[in-house]
Amino acid sequence: MIPLLLCSVLALAIIIEKAYTLRGRRVINPEIAGLVEHMHGGEDALASIAVCERVDSPFARVIKAGLANRSLPRTENVEMVQSTARREVGSLERGLLILEIITGISPLLGLLGTVLGIFHVFNVIVERGVGEASILSGGISEALITTIVGLFIAIPSLVAHSYFSKRVDDLVLEFERYANMLTHKLYAGETNAARERLGVEQEEFTR
Repeated sequence: MIPLLLCSVLALAIIIEKAYTLRGRRVINPEIAGLVEHMHGGEDALASIAVCERVDSPFARVIKAGLANRSLPRTENVEMVQSTARREVGSLERGLLILEIITGISPLLGLLGTVLGIFHVFNVIVERGVGEASILSGGISEALITTIVGLFIAIPSLVAHSYFSKRVDDLVLEFERYANMLTHKLYAGETNAARERLGVEQEEFTR
């Protein structure tokens, strides 16, 4: 029961922490999202970096990485943004592995407690025989408590782990969407220039 109690306390702490840190407005800050949506190119970069430095969130750090490395070629900047995003996603996933482990081991710990309890019941049978039904039934019911507690811990932990994992996946998709939007706006001039060169080359080729 002591390991199960520790598992329950740890699982509850992780669930509360994840429920707080994975809130939508805390991760995808509306101010930063609006900044990316209304950006008109690299000329807004300095002001945007100052806003990102003021906001302490994973999303702000990802956007800041793209803005700070805007002088790099597009492919290198994309790699820098992806590297920052992977690091920030890792921080969002912190604790989920422990929650998954608790989900797996809690029923096993409960089963172990039940097996040990039944073993103790059999020792009582050897010592006193099967005539004292109240002692036997009390021992068996006591042995089953650990399995019940283990399941009570595992089921909410499994639900919470599934929910938070899906939440992180949704946030990753939002990171990608805004990062792609930012990259497109920062390098829009290069894209237009490349299209113009391509058009000129095609026109010369047709001539």
